Formats: sequence, C-alpha cells, structure tokens
Amino acid sequence: MPALSPDLRKALLQLPQKEKDQLLARLVAQDAVLTEQLAFRLLEGPEALETRRAVLRAQVDDPVRGFHQTPNDLLVILRQLQARLAYHAKITDDAFGEAELSWRLLANVFRHQAASTARLHGPTQPLLQHLAKRTQEALRQTMRLHEDFHLELAETANAVLAALWESGAAPLARELGLPRAFGG
Repeated sequence: MPALSPDLRKALLQLPQKEKDQLLARLVAQDAVLTEQLAFRLLEGPEALETRRAVLRAQVDDPVRGFHQTPNDLLVILRQLQARLAYHAKITDDAFGEAELSWRLLANVFRHQAASTARLHGPTQPLLQHLAKRTQEALRQTMRLHEDFHLELAETANAVLAALWESGAAPLARELGLPRAFGG
C-alpha cells in the first residue's frame, strides 16, 4: 500500500470531521477483513472470543468423524477447516485459539480416521504429507506462545506426535525433523 505524500496527508487532516468520517467509513467498507476485525473489536469484544472458539470446536470435531470416500475427500475438509482457523486468528488475533484448535483437529484425524492414516501409499500420501506439515506448523505456532500455554497444549500435542509417528506418516515426520514428543 503506497504511503500518502506529506501534502495529501496534511490536506486530508484539514478536512472537516464529518467529511473525514464519511471517507473512513467508505474505506473500511471496501475491506471485508478489516470490517470483520473492527466488528469483532468494537461490537463483540473479547467476551465473544470463547463463543467463536466454541463454534470452531464444533466444526473441527464434526466432519473428521464420518466416513470419507477417499483420503483426498478428508484432505479437502482438513484444508477448509485449517483455513477457517487461520481466518479466525486473523480476525481476532487469537494465536492460542488457532494453536489449540489446530492440535484438536490433528488429534481428531488420528483418532477417527485411523484407516486413512495407517499406511503411506499413493492415495494416502497427500493426506499424510499435509498432516505432517500441519503438525510442524502447529509446533511452530505453539512455540511462539507464552510458556504457560505450552502446558495447556502439551497433552494434545504429545498425543498427536505419538499418533503421527505410529502412522504411515512416520517417514515424513522423520524427513521434517519432527520430535516424538513435545518438550513445551
């Protein structure tokens, strides 16, 4: 985004307040993400964070339980859910929620889709690669959080890492240098 020239900035600041307010409202309305960020901050507030997390928890728990025709079907669902988690973090600045829900999603996949993650072969390779990379990203997200949060996430992170190393994704985990346990 180009910076305003000093002259234009000065001229904008000299506009009447009513005109500045109209310009601001028009500019904010053009950016959907900014609009949602402001709605969260100004209208919902931090009290709504747990409600948003609960909605995402339900979404993370639901689709991975069912039967999927192919590992690719499951992969499509995982990518969609992960995109929702990233969008949630972008809107709310909820880094802990994104990490917690990412670990939960990974744990659900290993718990409910054992058949799809058991063997590394042609049809399961993209799914297992995704799971290994998402585990690596969840570790990165967790390590960026304050150490107190590590304790809250350690149990799920260790369960995911153990399941990953017991699954068909073990060679991929080795390639990525993923630990067998979370040291938190």
